[in-house]
Amino acid sequence: MAIRELPSVLSTKISSRFLKSCKLGHTKTFCSFKKPSFGILFDIDGVIVRGKKVLPSAPEAFWRLINADGTFRVPTVFVTNAGNGLRHEKAKQLSQWLGVQVSEDQVIMAHSPLRMFQQFHTKHVLVSGQGPTVEIAKNLGFQKITTLEQLRHTFPVLDAVDHKRRISVPCTFEQYFPPIEAVVLFGEPVRWETALQLLVDVLMTDGQPAVCPATLRYPHIPVLACNMDLQWMAEARMPRFGHGAFLLCLETLYKKITGLNLIYTALIGKPSEITYHHAHCMVLAHARQIGITDNLKHLYAIGDNIYTDVFGANLYNQYLERRERRVTRRQQNIEDLLGADPHDWDQGAVSCSSILVETGVYSPDRNDGISDHSPRDFLPVEEKLREPEYTVENVSKAIDLIFNIENFE
Repeated sequence: MAIRELPSVLSTKISSRFLKSCKLGHTKTFCSFKKPSFGILFDIDGVIVRGKKVLPSAPEAFWRLINADGTFRVPTVFVTNAGNGLRHEKAKQLSQWLGVQVSEDQVIMAHSPLRMFQQFHTKHVLVSGQGPTVEIAKNLGFQKITTLEQLRHTFPVLDAVDHKRRISVPCTFEQYFPPIEAVVLFGEPVRWETALQLLVDVLMTDGQPAVCPATLRYPHIPVLACNMDLQWMAEARMPRFGHGAFLLCLETLYKKITGLNLIYTALIGKPSEITYHHAHCMVLAHARQIGITDNLKHLYAIGDNIYTDVFGANLYNQYLERRERRVTRRQQNIEDLLGADPHDWDQGAVSCSSILVETGVYSPDRNDGISDHSPRDFLPVEEKLREPEYTVENVSKAIDLIFNIENFE
């Protein structure tokens, strides 16, 4: 079989030896016309990269998922709890890392499902995180947006921890500031002390930090939080704090100060079933895009964190099992929320298998089985939900496993 010319993004990545081996039949990459009946959900940090360093096993693993023209032959999406960027930027980054052309529609960020929360899109929201937070919020549909930095400039006396940044004179326009109606937490901010102080102020004052209320209003204004990872794996040898650590600080401070629990209107990102359901919709769409018209029977979710990736995949597998048994009440709620076309689910998968890789947060040497890193609102967790169906060394071994199970080459 002749090998067609590859796109430039691939030709610079794939070695001539690898192409030659395909021509000679030493590998079946690019050479199979069998249509897959499965889809793959990839985590990114700890599976494909650590920080910005591509893991050695990743590029060749993804070459096995593409055709000779560089297009995907296996329905594939990337599900990350990162929330500090835009989908098209992450797709471009993945393409450069892997030497495979990844489209924006294959990327699910932690905040992606917020598109469906249309009841909040016209409210005045306070957003927290890093990167282009205003642009992210606008792309999701939010119309009235204030950042933490803008709030700090409007209410300068609120930020008092860093004495070098303290401003003791209040802004004369703060009384005209429109009340915050909801809080959207995209990811961990840079100055935690500032963010924690301002967020607690907003929650305790019903969105009006210029006013000291006579009584605490509770429940507080809605909080939509993305990315519950307590830790994530970067270049350092040990895991780093994630947005889940920031949320833990916020929950603890609010509880300590008010005596009441912080309430999340929605928790988005892994391990939320909503995020996996959204990814399921996206992988079905990708299957249609690459010409697969038969049903997808199985999903495989590859991740490095038992508290988010494995837990979330197993939780979603339970949901699919309920759906298969026609326990439809919860299913209907999720599908209505996502705006999914019911006819799409004629092709929907019936299972979601969790595959744990040992290149990220999880390490058998560090796993003492005592610490519980699961998000507060998901506790208590059945221990079996944190047990991966399969454990492999790296993402390349994960592809080997999937292809072997599916008898696919």
